[in-house]
Amino acid sequence: MEGLALAARLLWIKEGNLYKNGIPIDPRQAPAGKYKIKNQFGMLTLHISRCSMEDSAEYSVEVKNQYGEAYSFATVLVRKYYGKESGFDSEIYKRSLLAREADFAFPLKPLFAREKEPFTLSCHFSSDLLDHQRGISWFRDGELLQDSEGQELRLQEREASLTVPCAHKEDEGFYTIRVPSLQGYKEQTTYVFVRDAAALTAGAPGSPLNVKCHDVNKDCLVLSWVAPSDDGGSPILGYLIERCVAGSEEWLQCSAQPVKSCRCPVLGLAEGQTYQFRVKAVNKAGTSLPSKASDPVTTHDPSRDKRVTVIPYDEGRTIEVSKDDLEGHIKIPLPPTNVHATEVREDYVALAWDEPDPRGREPLNYYVEKSLVGSNSWQMVNLDLPANSPRFALFDLAKGKSFRFRVRSVNKFGISEPSLPSPPITAGEKLAPLPPPSQVLAFRDTKTSVFLQWDKPKDGLEPLGYYIYCRETGTEEWQTVNNKPLTCNEFTVPGLQPGKEYVFCVKSVSEAGLSESSPETDPIVVRPAIACPSAPHGFVLLHCGKAEMTIGWKAPKHKGGTKILGYFLDQHDPSEPDWHEVNIQPIPRRVCTVSSLQEGHLYEFRARAMNRAGVGEVSEPSDLFRCEEWKMPEPGPPYDVRCTEVRDSSLRLHWEAPLYPGAGPVTGYFIELCEEGSEEWKQINKQPIASTHMKVSDLDTGKCYIFRVRALNKAGVGPPSLPSDPVVAKTKPGTNEIELGVDEEGFIYMAFEAPEKNDDSEFIWSKDYEGPPDADRVQIEEKGNRSKLILKEPSEKDLGVYSVEVTDVDDDISASCTLTKEDLDKLLKRSHEIRNPLIKLISGWNIDVLEKGEVRLWLEVEKLSPNAELHLIFNDKELTSTPTHKINFVKEKGLVELIIQDFCADDKGVYTAQLKDGKAKNQFTLVLMDEAFAKVAEEAEAKRRQWKKKQGPHFIENLTWKVLESCEVLLTCKATNLRKDTNFQWFFNHKARAGGVFDPQTGLGTLQISKVTKADEGLYKAVVSDNRGEDSTQLDLTKGAFEELLKELCRISALSATPLKIQPTEEGIKIYTIVKYYTDYMKTTWYHKEKQLESRDRMRAGSTMNQIWLHILDPGEADKGKYTLELFDGNSSHKLSTDLSGQVFEDALAEHRRLKEAAIAEKRRARVVQGLPDVATIMEDKTLCLTCCVSGDPYPEITWFKNEKVIVFKDRYKMDVKGSMVTITIEKVCNEDTGKYSIYVKNKYGSETGQVTISVYKHGDIPIATEQEVPAGVTTRKSK
Repeated sequence: MEGLALAARLLWIKEGNLYKNGIPIDPRQAPAGKYKIKNQFGMLTLHISRCSMEDSAEYSVEVKNQYGEAYSFATVLVRKYYGKESGFDSEIYKRSLLAREADFAFPLKPLFAREKEPFTLSCHFSSDLLDHQRGISWFRDGELLQDSEGQELRLQEREASLTVPCAHKEDEGFYTIRVPSLQGYKEQTTYVFVRDAAALTAGAPGSPLNVKCHDVNKDCLVLSWVAPSDDGGSPILGYLIERCVAGSEEWLQCSAQPVKSCRCPVLGLAEGQTYQFRVKAVNKAGTSLPSKASDPVTTHDPSRDKRVTVIPYDEGRTIEVSKDDLEGHIKIPLPPTNVHATEVREDYVALAWDEPDPRGREPLNYYVEKSLVGSNSWQMVNLDLPANSPRFALFDLAKGKSFRFRVRSVNKFGISEPSLPSPPITAGEKLAPLPPPSQVLAFRDTKTSVFLQWDKPKDGLEPLGYYIYCRETGTEEWQTVNNKPLTCNEFTVPGLQPGKEYVFCVKSVSEAGLSESSPETDPIVVRPAIACPSAPHGFVLLHCGKAEMTIGWKAPKHKGGTKILGYFLDQHDPSEPDWHEVNIQPIPRRVCTVSSLQEGHLYEFRARAMNRAGVGEVSEPSDLFRCEEWKMPEPGPPYDVRCTEVRDSSLRLHWEAPLYPGAGPVTGYFIELCEEGSEEWKQINKQPIASTHMKVSDLDTGKCYIFRVRALNKAGVGPPSLPSDPVVAKTKPGTNEIELGVDEEGFIYMAFEAPEKNDDSEFIWSKDYEGPPDADRVQIEEKGNRSKLILKEPSEKDLGVYSVEVTDVDDDISASCTLTKEDLDKLLKRSHEIRNPLIKLISGWNIDVLEKGEVRLWLEVEKLSPNAELHLIFNDKELTSTPTHKINFVKEKGLVELIIQDFCADDKGVYTAQLKDGKAKNQFTLVLMDEAFAKVAEEAEAKRRQWKKKQGPHFIENLTWKVLESCEVLLTCKATNLRKDTNFQWFFNHKARAGGVFDPQTGLGTLQISKVTKADEGLYKAVVSDNRGEDSTQLDLTKGAFEELLKELCRISALSATPLKIQPTEEGIKIYTIVKYYTDYMKTTWYHKEKQLESRDRMRAGSTMNQIWLHILDPGEADKGKYTLELFDGNSSHKLSTDLSGQVFEDALAEHRRLKEAAIAEKRRARVVQGLPDVATIMEDKTLCLTCCVSGDPYPEITWFKNEKVIVFKDRYKMDVKGSMVTITIEKVCNEDTGKYSIYVKNKYGSETGQVTISVYKHGDIPIATEQEVPAGVTTRKSK
C-alpha cells in the first residue's frame, strides 16, 4: 500500500497528541519519512507512508486547551495482497501506467470578492482528471466544504470550481483544493478576500460578522459577534441586535440602546421557537448594513437530559421516566441555590443559579431581587418578565455601586422563600481593547505582494484575530486588507501595485472591539524577493575551430529579482564519466569560447547563473556538439534572438551578428516566423535587412509566435539561429509608452515609467536602435521607476526613433517613440512659451457700476504668486491707490481692481495694467472714451440718484396689474424703508384717486377695479413720501397696455364660462352661458351646425354684464341641431357647445308653447289696472266718488262689494262705466257707509279684485291718519 492519510478537524487547539495503540507517535524515532504530521488551519493530519501489516492499529488523537479536552480515534486495517484487486495488479495502478495523472495547470491566485455579490474560485488542470482523481475536496480555513445552497461545487474534465452565490465576510479565508493522487494527494491554497458592500450612508461602518449563539436556554441566550475591520472613519459607538423567527424576514430590534461590546445576553424569547439573529454597527455617521444572519437556533431546556432517564426494553423500545413525575408531592417550590454572576460587563451583569432540588412537577418561573450592599431593602427587578430559565441579565446597573442578588421560585401553587444572596457584584469597568501587535515586519515577496509577520500582543492575551491595513506612501487613506480576522501571525498581502511603496499596520480583535493600530512598518517597495536565478537554457554552437568551440546560451527565465552577475559553464565528453568546469570566475556574457578540446570529439555543456542571492540551478545538458573546424563559406547562425516592444499586432525583433562570417562579411538577414504548434516557417522579408533589428507588424492579436534569423553573405544564406522564446502578440496590462513633452523648465523630454523594476535594474536608452544617444546632446535622469531623457539643445539632429528597455526583469519592459519634425516644432513652441511665459488672461477688462454709483474696472488672470507685481497706468501716468481711486490686487485669485468713487470727465482715458510674476509677464489695456465713457458716466449718475432716493421711502416692487379669478383687476406695488408718518397716495390721470389700500406693515399697496370699462383706461401712479423724500411708480394702461389687460380679462372671463344652458321662454328658446364678467372687447360668435349665425328677426344674440345668450324666436324643426358659442379673448378662442335636438328640443318646444299660451292668457285676463287707494276718509254728508280702471278681452263683468256683500246700486249708490273707467258714487255719506269696499272684475281668462277701506267721520273730528284732500272732499292715505 502506497500511503494513508488520517485527518481530524480541531478548533482552538492549545495542545494535541497522536497515538498508535495508546503509544505516542514520534516521527523522529520512526524510519525516515514514515510519519508526517501537519497542523494547518486546525486540520491535524497524520500521513503514513509505505503501509504494511504492522501499520494496522487503533490511531487516536487527544487535544486540550484552557476550556477542556477532547478525544477521537480511527481503526486502520492494512490488508494483504490478494491479486488483481490490489497492489500492482489493481485497475487504478494499471490505468496510471497508461495515462498520466492530471496536475495543476496554474497556481491559484488570490480572489477579491465583494459582500452580497457572487464569486467563483476556479482551478484548472493540465489534462483530464483520471477516475481516482475525481474525489476532489475543497476546504476553507481547513474546514471541509460540502455542496449546498451557500456554496456550489462543480467538476469538469479539466476544471474544478467553487461558487458562492452571495458572499459574506464569513466566506473570506484560506481556500484549499485537494486532488487525490497515487502518492496521496496534491493541493493548492489561496486566499479569498470579501470586501465591504457599499454603505447606505456615507461614513457608516462595515457590517459585523461571525454572529454566534451561546448558552441557549428556554427564554434566553448569549449572542457574540466580531467587530468589523472598517469603522467608516469614526469610532463605533455600539451595536444593534435584531432577531427574526427562522423562515420569516420580519426582523425585530432586541435592544433599545446600542450594545457597547461584542457580546450580549438576549432575553424574552419563546421556548421551542427557532430564531436567527443579526447585528448592525453604529457610528456617528449612521448604521451599517446588517451582518450575515446567525445559524438557526431553537430555545430549549438544557437540563432536560439530566432530568429524564431512558429505560430500554422489549427489543429497542424505551420508556422515559422524568424526575419531575417523581416529585409530584412538591407544591410550594423550594428556593433556588448558588446565585452567582457568570459575566460582568460595563453595561450588563449575567446571573445564573441552580434550580431547587427537588423542583416538583409544575413548571417553574423565577423572580430576581436586588439590594444595594449595606441596605436591607430588596427590590424585584423582573416583575413584568419572570425568567423561565435559571439565567437572567440586568442592564445599566449603577456604576461604582455593589449589589447582592437573590432569586425566588414560583409555580402555580405559590412563590418560594428567597434564595441566599449572591456575593456582592459591581458593574464591570469598560472592557478595554487588547494592545496592538508588536514587531510588525514587512518583507518583499512577489511583484504584487508583500509578506507580513508580527508578534502577538504582550501579557499573553489571546485575541480573536487580527486585521491588517495598508497605505500607499504619500496618501493618507488606510485600506483594509482583510475583513475576517486572521488567527495566524503572518500573512502574504496580495493585489498590490508593482513598484509602489506601502506601509502596513495591524490591529488586534477582541470582544471589546479593535485595538489601536500597531506601529507602522518601514516603507517597502513592492518588488519580488531576491532569489537564486533559474537555469539558463537554449545552448547553441556559434563557432568551432580544431580545438575550441564558442558556445552561446539564453538567459534564465527567472532572474531572481536582481542582476545576473555571471555564469559558470561545465563541459562533458560522453566518453568520460565526469563533468569539468570551464571557468572558475563567473562569465559576464552569455558567450564563452572553450579551448583545449580534442578534434572530432563530441561535447555537451551545461551552465549555472549567479546573482546576489547565490548560484542558481544547473541547466539541462545541451545537445552534443562535434569539435570540427568550420570551413563553410556561408556565415554562421545569428544568436540571442529576442523580442521587445510587444504589442497587440507588432513587436521589435533583435539579434546579434554571427561570430563566424564565412567567406565574406555579412550583408544582410532574413527573418522567419512560425506560429506555435506549427512546423512551417515563413520568411517575412523578401529583401535582406542590413541591421540587426526589425519591426514585425501585422501579427494576429493573441497568437503565439517564434522567430529565427539567417545571415547572408556573398556565398549564400547560412544556417538559422536558435528560435526565439515563444511570444504572444498582445499588449500586457499595465504597459506604458514613452511620454513626449516639455517640463516646467522648458526642456523637451522623453520619459518612461516602468510598471516594475528591481533595485539593480537599469534603463537602457537607444537612438535608432544603434546604441545610446549622443551624451553631448542628451541628459538622462532617473527617479524611482521613472527615467527621463532630456534634449539639451533640440534641433533636427535629434530626430529619430528613441527606445528604452529595463534590464534584469523577467518580463520584457520596453517601448519606443519617433520624434518627427512636426513633433519637434510643436515642442519647441511650447518650450518657448514656458521659458518666456505670458500671464494667462481669464477675463479681460470689465466695467461694473456699483449700487452707490461707483465705477469698478477689473480684470482676472491666472493665479499669481505672492511676489507678483502690478503697475496700473492711466494716460501715461502710474496710478496709486487713494480713497477716490482705490486699487485692489488679489494675487491668489489673479484679480486686478480699480474702484472710482465719483466717476466724472477727469476719468476719461486709457487704462493699462502691467503684470509681472517671476519670468511671466503681460499687460492689458482698456480704452474708456467717447460713447463708451458717456454710457458708463450716465449709468453711474443714474445709480447715484437711485441710491440717494433709497435713503428715504421707496418702491422695491413697481406697479403691476393682475386680473383675479373674479374678473376684477388688482393693481399692486410694494414700498420699503417706511415710517409712521410716511404717506401713500394713488393717482389716476394725474388726479388723486380714492379706493386704494395701503398696509404700512408690509409696504404693500393695492387698488382694486371691480368692473373694467373704457373709462378705466389711463395712467396710474402710486406715490410714497415723508420728510426724507418721495418715490413714485407708474403704470401706463393706455392703448396697447390697456388692450393687453382686456385680453387677459377676456381670457379669464372666457375660462369662467359655464356650459351652455337651454331655457324655454314665451317668445322662443334661449341658449346662454354665465360668465363672471362680460366686456365688449370679447368677441362672441354663434354657430348652428358649424354655420355662423347672424342676428336677425328670429335669431337674436345679446349679452348682459354676466350672461351671453342667443334667443331663437318662434322655433321650428329647422332650428334643431348643435349650437356652438365661440369666445375670442384677443389671443385664442374658447368654444362651448350644446345639442338642441331630439328629446331636448321637444321638451324645450313644449315648454315654450306652454309659456306662450300662459302669457297670452295673462295679457287678456280681467284686471284692475289702476288700483283703488288703500284707505279713504270722508266727512259725513259729503259725496264719495271712487274711480278705477279695468281691462280685459273680452270686457269683464264688474261687481262691487261692501263688507263682502254685493252692492245694489239704487238711491244713494250709483255706478258709472265709461270705457275702462269705472266710478262708484255714494251721496250724503254717513257712518253706515264706513266699511271695506272692493271691485271684482271677471272674464273667461281670469279675474281680479281691488279693495279700499272707507272711513266716515263727523263734523269737527280730525282723521287719525295723515290726510290728503281729493275731489269731492275725500281724504286718502296709504297703509303703513
